[in-house]
Amino acid sequence: MQKTKLGDQIKAIVGQDYFFDSYEDRLCYSYDAAIEEAMPEWVAMPGSVEEIARLMTLANTEGFPVYPRGAGTGLSGGSVPLKGGLVMVLTRLNRIREINQEDLYAIVETGVITSALHEQVEALGLLYPPDPASMKVTTMGGNVAENAGGLRGLKYGVTKDYVLALQVVTPAGQVVRVGSKCVKSVSGYDLTHLYVGSEGTLGIITEITVKLVPAPEHKESMMAIFDDMNMAAKTVADIIKSGVIPATLEFMDNTSINAIEDFKKIGLPRDAQAILLLETDGVKAAAQHEAEKIIAVCKANQARDVKSAATEQEKLQIWEARRTCFSALARVRPNTILEDATVPRSKIPEMVRGVTDIANKYGIQIGNFGHAGDGNLHPTILTDLRNTEEKQRVQKAIDEIFALALSLGGTLTGEHGIGSAKAKYLENEFGPEGLAVMRAIKTALDPNNILNPGKIFVADTAIA
Repeated sequence: MQKTKLGDQIKAIVGQDYFFDSYEDRLCYSYDAAIEEAMPEWVAMPGSVEEIARLMTLANTEGFPVYPRGAGTGLSGGSVPLKGGLVMVLTRLNRIREINQEDLYAIVETGVITSALHEQVEALGLLYPPDPASMKVTTMGGNVAENAGGLRGLKYGVTKDYVLALQVVTPAGQVVRVGSKCVKSVSGYDLTHLYVGSEGTLGIITEITVKLVPAPEHKESMMAIFDDMNMAAKTVADIIKSGVIPATLEFMDNTSINAIEDFKKIGLPRDAQAILLLETDGVKAAAQHEAEKIIAVCKANQARDVKSAATEQEKLQIWEARRTCFSALARVRPNTILEDATVPRSKIPEMVRGVTDIANKYGIQIGNFGHAGDGNLHPTILTDLRNTEEKQRVQKAIDEIFALALSLGGTLTGEHGIGSAKAKYLENEFGPEGLAVMRAIKTALDPNNILNPGKIFVADTAIA
């Protein structure tokens, strides 16, 4: 069918106000927070599951690709329309349908902003633990599709640990429900967790049931300051060895510290080589006891100082520093490439040293920060990709960062997904046999390769 007629059919499904095909509108949906860009042919914002199902039926029949999109905050090119087609923006499905205090679950639509769910459940004395740094803008559907982590991942786990059930529209336009509201359910294959982290390649997530937990009664927040970055990295592993699992254990190097101070002027120590941001929670006496043990470990590892937040405002400042880290680093140079290679916690010191060595080897600037407590670092390359020679050095550095992570028993991504940015490395982690199993699942569920083609399985992708 001709492109114009297809556009008319899409418009008839979602309505004229929610269909866009001008150059300017399409340009707005040609990229996410990664580097790659590609223009779609159309953009549609369906307002119901029924409209999504009709769009998928049309796409499957006519053979055009569909790229599901939430807030577009992805860092691996996950929603970039590499093969044109339709970008399906899901932000109109934004209702919190239920918060059940008796059985401790919430049901939300895919376009709900993550922080909106946090605010509503916390007002009831409950907690939805996954807290990605970008939660004020990310959507719940995007979090599920990428299996997002967050600052509390060390103690509480990531998105997959809280998803109980999903409503999904298949590539053929069928509406299916998987999972259960029950805390325990082992009926059939675990399709719920097949969709979690599938990056929009197997189905379109429209409704999510998540587990809630009681909110902790008390929190202790601390900042440990180090003159030696290696000792800060070693401290991460030593804290876990001590028998304490903090709610949060975040790492920032000197480059990150100074970028934040230039941006926010929070009062971080500019001369520190690294800082750790830590939080314990739970019953007050237990949280305080764990904080005391952490402080002792930090001081044993040559921390220059460990500052405890005495007021709620001081706590907020500590965590504002961490949540604005990426935004602060993005101001330093024209292009910012944020990676999330993850290693076992005991390998954090080696990973930190290795990233520093790679930066020096290729003469590039890398700010290193992240969820060090669960091994999930964010080496952030600050560059100018208009400089062809520098871009080549950056690509080599990225190759070596991933090779280093895998050599330490790590993984390519802890929370951002493979998308298109890391697709060429995936076989290095799983081997051809593992990749073949993933391809078989994709083919079985999406035989016409309609949903998000060009992601995860791309043969070779370099920086655009």
